[in-house]
Amino acid sequence: MQYSEGSVGRVFVLRLEDGDLLPEVIEDFAGDHELASAMVLYVGGAQDRSRLVVGPEEGHGDAIIPMIHTLQGIQEVLAVGTLFPDEAGKPILHMHAATGRGGDATVGCTRAGVEVWLVGEVVLLEILGAGGQRKKTPGSEFKLLELAHTK
Repeated sequence: MQYSEGSVGRVFVLRLEDGDLLPEVIEDFAGDHELASAMVLYVGGAQDRSRLVVGPEEGHGDAIIPMIHTLQGIQEVLAVGTLFPDEAGKPILHMHAATGRGGDATVGCTRAGVEVWLVGEVVLLEILGAGGQRKKTPGSEFKLLELAHTK
């Protein structure tokens, strides 16, 4: 386990609009406002044909191949994530969302592209002093979070 300790800094509340794209809109906002690390909450809608990563094809192997699920119809969304910079200092959002329509639900990572339908509300809680950086992990295409301390 790795860990770090920080405190809450600024709090941002965003109203995303129809057509905004997750994760890009949040990463761009973070860059524009010098927001390096944060907890991110999202509630709102997802446009038809939005995409989620819903797992790897296989749990082990030479390459991790993501499974992409395309949402059918407008969906309700509740999501939570973390924002930390990569090695170049660019804010990178790692957010998982639960979406639903008509009693059917899907859960996955938003990195494949979730387009906001009508409105999306975001709360960003800045994390100060915790450090943390997303670094490319050997043997995968992932930039995993690395923290200062290990236990």
